[in-house]
Amino acid sequence: MANSKHAHLRYNILDNCFRNKSYGFEELLRILNEGIAELYPGEEISERTLRDDIKVFRDKKEGFDAPLPEGIREYKYSDGNFTIAQRPLQKYEQYLIEAAQQLLSRFENHPKYNKLAEALIKFQDEEEQENDASKILFYDHNEEYKGIKYLKPLYLAIKKRDVLRVVFQDFKADKSISFDFHPHVLKQYNRRWFVYGLNSTRGIKEWSIPLDERLIDFDILENADYSESDTDWDTFFRTMVGVRRMPNAQVQKVILRFHNGRENYFKTKPFQPDYDEFIEEEKQDQIWFETIINLELVQQLLSYGQDVEVLEPESLKNQMREHSKGMGQFYVK
Repeated sequence: MANSKHAHLRYNILDNCFRNKSYGFEELLRILNEGIAELYPGEEISERTLRDDIKVFRDKKEGFDAPLPEGIREYKYSDGNFTIAQRPLQKYEQYLIEAAQQLLSRFENHPKYNKLAEALIKFQDEEEQENDASKILFYDHNEEYKGIKYLKPLYLAIKKRDVLRVVFQDFKADKSISFDFHPHVLKQYNRRWFVYGLNSTRGIKEWSIPLDERLIDFDILENADYSESDTDWDTFFRTMVGVRRMPNAQVQKVILRFHNGRENYFKTKPFQPDYDEFIEEEKQDQIWFETIINLELVQQLLSYGQDVEVLEPESLKNQMREHSKGMGQFYVK
């Protein structure tokens, strides 16, 4: 039986190695022990453990059934698209998931448990369904979103305070650009992730990068001094809808009037969590909040169609008026 200590970590490291290039046995052992020591200083595995791990990868019944040819001195998948992430959970992994659920059930009445429980239920449901008919959960998921692969590396870069050299190409740009970036926080919006930090090449401290195909690549800059953030990120995000914030954007008071009872829908799912209601009875269909005016705010308002009316500020009313005129031209008889 393979050594189960840190097995998930070992398997992920090996999977990454086998996908990218050919490695000899000794080189694999060195890379594995370096990865383990990074998270668990002073710990390492033996040659025997690595040989057992390779058997797990090749095992068709109890392992990953990986396309890892035998009889050669170097190890690499014969199918470059293969990854163990596509394979069902191993028995010990299923045990860990179930153990985690049992542990978290002790905190069932704690608000923090709710999100963890949701994640575990989604994960377990996907693992247990053998066909579409067995599905229980149908949740909002962006099947085409490829940027999730950047989430963990950027999270670790923030934790380790790494400075990155980023290569980025906008959709409308003819060529890519590169810049030095000090990542500070990650933000999710509309089923996509964004990383914020200091663009030291341009001297902008609250620069955002979408985690999608525009992010071509990034590398860690060795021996570069990391700049800490002095931004109050909680306030930064709570005074805006979405992710776009122009430099020197000013917070303004927005007042909305809802029609056809749509204020009740807004209150169950507000796109601005810090909204407030009016005390006056004649204003029960109105709410207000303070925010910057950006494209995401306008998009949220447009999603309500004719059931929302902007009362203040005048600049936002003008934007909504222009959008209404623009859409109207598509429906002229």
